[in-house]
Amino acid sequence: MAEILVLVDHADGVVRKPALELLTLARRLGTPVAVVLGAGDAAAGIAAKAGEYGAERVITADAAQFADFLVVPKVDALQQIAGSVNPAAVLVTSSGEGKEIAARLALRLGSGVITDAVDLASSEGGPVATQSVFAASFTVQSRVSHGTPVITVKPNATSPEAAPAAGAVESVAVEFSAAASGTKVTSRTPRVSSGRPELTEAAIVVSGGRGVGAADGFSVVEALADSLGAAVGASRAAVDAGWYPHSNQVGQTGKQVSPQLYIANGISGAIQHRAGMQTSKTIVVVNKDPEAPIFELADFGVVGDLFAVLPQLTDEINTRKG
Repeated sequence: MAEILVLVDHADGVVRKPALELLTLARRLGTPVAVVLGAGDAAAGIAAKAGEYGAERVITADAAQFADFLVVPKVDALQQIAGSVNPAAVLVTSSGEGKEIAARLALRLGSGVITDAVDLASSEGGPVATQSVFAASFTVQSRVSHGTPVITVKPNATSPEAAPAAGAVESVAVEFSAAASGTKVTSRTPRVSSGRPELTEAAIVVSGGRGVGAADGFSVVEALADSLGAAVGASRAAVDAGWYPHSNQVGQTGKQVSPQLYIANGISGAIQHRAGMQTSKTIVVVNKDPEAPIFELADFGVVGDLFAVLPQLTDEINTRKG
């Protein structure tokens, strides 16, 4: 079978969940070959995890450039590895960095690029990607017609499924281009942990909008999220009002999420917000306005005051958990 390169996203020595999803999807297309860059002493553990999820081979490269400079060193490495492997496709997580890596790599390879895929399938002509486009108003299927397809896939596009494979580790030395040192990382500030999942990777997202009324109103949203082990999101209206950080904004000008469950509370459903969450698998809406446009998306809807509904829901979840 044709080999599929998968760039393994990792942090603090741990493989991130979207990378396991990519390996699961890669098995539909061919034989997964994982690429682990800049993992240092954690490379062996990361390689073992990649093998657990189907990687027949794990190609590792380690150099100071991966930590000291932005994006280009990873592009250099992927270009070099793709040249030796000649893969049928390259899969990358659809994050901000991932999409920049994919675009630069496709340009260097003279290939087409597809971003924000929500599903992948195999065909005689190459991988077929399903995308949700035009603010999630249409679903399209796309295929790269020239060169090696480079595809970024949204987190939560599939559920990770273990399929133990050889996971044979191969180390390579990367020859970096002059452009690799163009943008240097001068300092890092650790993100303050909320103890909740990363918004774009979470299986469950609980969001609040203008209907929460004030910053204090998000306490009922956070309580429900914590009972479910969920991430907290916010609409643009809530963020613009200063009620919640911009890093938690869901929407066309914020983060795009595609969780298994999305609970929208006090959110009207403007197109800006819908574009960021419409591909969620199950959508639950709580809004006291029965005419709110977001009910058009809802799989389940509750017409009611979120300050009455959410505490009851949170108590019921905690009771059943206990």
